[in-house]
Amino acid sequence: MIDAMDFDRALFHDELFHAELDAQPWASYTHAYGSAEDVPGCLRALAGDDDAAAEEAQSELYGSILHQGSVYEASAKAVPFLATIAAAGIRTADVLLLIGGIAEGGTDPGPGPGLGPDSGPDSGPDSGSDPGSDPAGSGAVRESDEAACRRSVVAQLPLLLASVEHEDRAVRQAAAWAAGRTGTAGAALAVPALRDRAAVETDPLVRAELLTSLVELDPEGSASAAAAAVGPDSPPELRIAAVMACADIGLPWTRDHHEAVLDLLPLDRLAADRYDHSRNEPLHDICLTLLDRDTEADREAVFALLDAALRSADPEARTEAVWVVTTACELSRSAPARLAPALISAAAEDGPDDETGALSALGRLGPSGAPAADLLAARAAGDGDTADRALEALVAVDPVRAASLLARDLERRPRALQAASGGLAESLPVVPYDPELLAAVRRRLATMEPGGTTPFRLTALLASWGRDASDAVPELLAALPAHPRVLPKALVAVCPPARRAEVADALRARTGTGPAGERIEAARALHELAGDHGPLLPLLAERLAGSAGGGGGSAEPIREAAEAAAAVGPAAASLVPALRAALNSPGAERNNPQMDDDIALAVALHRITGDAAEAVPVLAGVLGDRDGLWRRWTLVRAAAAAGSLGPAARPLVPVLKALLADPRQTPSAALALRAVAPDDLDAGHAAGLLLAAAEAGTAPFEAVDALVAFGTDTLSDEHRARLEELGERDRRVVRSGLDGTVEIGDERLRARVRAAVKDE
Repeated sequence: MIDAMDFDRALFHDELFHAELDAQPWASYTHAYGSAEDVPGCLRALAGDDDAAAEEAQSELYGSILHQGSVYEASAKAVPFLATIAAAGIRTADVLLLIGGIAEGGTDPGPGPGLGPDSGPDSGPDSGSDPGSDPAGSGAVRESDEAACRRSVVAQLPLLLASVEHEDRAVRQAAAWAAGRTGTAGAALAVPALRDRAAVETDPLVRAELLTSLVELDPEGSASAAAAAVGPDSPPELRIAAVMACADIGLPWTRDHHEAVLDLLPLDRLAADRYDHSRNEPLHDICLTLLDRDTEADREAVFALLDAALRSADPEARTEAVWVVTTACELSRSAPARLAPALISAAAEDGPDDETGALSALGRLGPSGAPAADLLAARAAGDGDTADRALEALVAVDPVRAASLLARDLERRPRALQAASGGLAESLPVVPYDPELLAAVRRRLATMEPGGTTPFRLTALLASWGRDASDAVPELLAALPAHPRVLPKALVAVCPPARRAEVADALRARTGTGPAGERIEAARALHELAGDHGPLLPLLAERLAGSAGGGGGSAEPIREAAEAAAAVGPAAASLVPALRAALNSPGAERNNPQMDDDIALAVALHRITGDAAEAVPVLAGVLGDRDGLWRRWTLVRAAAAAGSLGPAARPLVPVLKALLADPRQTPSAALALRAVAPDDLDAGHAAGLLLAAAEAGTAPFEAVDALVAFGTDTLSDEHRARLEELGERDRRVVRSGLDGTVEIGDERLRARVRAAVKDE
């Protein structure tokens, strides 16, 4: 391959470059889409004279060898060619950024011959041998693609570092950024060169990029430079980069940092031309870094900063602050109460159009936003989307007051209705029973069109109110023919005893008309309401008959039929042959839906026959196959099914114990073992694992429920203290979920933990 010091000879019309490119076995290398046989064509186009073709080639390379930040075998092999193109002055800045991205996607090489940062260019992907191969059969471990990529970029550092002296600002900036992505492996070579350049560089953006890379490569050695650049004598781009660097290094937050941020608001404009696209919102990134420290002083620093930013006269500054407030509320339990006054002030300042988003963000405050109820109610009385957003926020802040306002204009408040009925996550509805809102729901039921989400929203509300919503039975019955999949469950939930016969007759009539799924839904509701399984069994037999021989061709219907059969129990004995026939073949390779089918079928066979002999091997096959993608919830369901078998599932104890070590599976495995073989379960060890799963936010609700099921009165003093801390700490335990659901979920968990501690 062309040596780093000989790039001036590498004219791209020279046969040497093309010969070296052709010498690589690209078809045997892999990238995001399989064989890398297309890479040499892309590299030639990137180096060519056709600008349109070069741009297309660059896009293709980002998609194949740097796919969403991931790197591959072909990525490492391409780096020396990319470096040579950049050094020859061909689209240098763009190519340097691609190289830097490959370094960023890589990892530092591990120790061992040929894998360290001093391995040099000759040990790179152009050396004629696979860096991870072991031709002598010595048993050495193959180097990962990520380590090979980082090592390959480090081998080209002389070219990258030469570019920090380039006359073009964009090239210097790109080179500084790329060098900073080389990690520990590149630090020894990169840090001195970047420091030398930082001492003479005058362009603010390049200075910012140099400082950021130096902090990335040598945080301790760059701390004094970062602190010195915070003051007002530094240009804004460098100054905000210095503030971020100080936070990243872990330096104490000072008044100088606070004043620098406020002086520079709004901050996003200062990062608009920076290359770290994952951190291009400085206020958000600074506050997130400080909150992650999880100390009282750092939280107060964030809250003071956001309080001041929310009160800024500049709408752009307030907009940035509002976005950060939503993140702070997701991370910190004390954030809503502390930030409520300033956020309410920002919402009032915005006027009727919610230009900064502060009005909508008030909903993130939950009960702490109660002082904003009057403002939200006044805005909700208006027209259009802003009024809907105001009412949506009021649902979270004051659901009782929101209910009557929603009743007045239900048809024109889709966002508020969505929030009231459980939100996008379809969690429990939050609006309590309200006579006015029930009347509005009844009117809306009478005018609903087929399709859309409105039926789901309305029925979720009615079902949550239960018998309080019994007056809606006539409207539900009238709408049943148009919405046969949605309404049966709501009818069962709200039906009073006096109307049971009438509702049962209506459901029974629906079991004989329409598609199979609709008829089964009506039959299941009929069985739940009146215990009548007569119409259900033949429908389930018909559904299961289509799956005879296994294979899981229609996964969800099979699972649905099996669950319905299990609910009937021994009276569904006629379905046993069909249930057995629907099982996938033993030893067959199954996807997750097919495994879910088999779990449901195994449970049904056990509940109908009372014999676990068929269910145990089916569940063993699922629980023992933990390597597939997205298998978490399938394994949770399998463990719960094992627990439902009781002591008859004792053969599953080894695989259940193996699942205990996985925090995502700990709760379901622990509960299953408690039901199957309590004497084989070390309760103290299980409690520690459950607390760890909850503390990490991996499976918090499930872990706390499992602890309660085990009995919190049996916890050791250490475990009890950890449980109490879970309820009282500031950092939220629930850390993920759809927008706006994290805070609600965490507060519910917190209440659950506090109740468990109180009941000890």
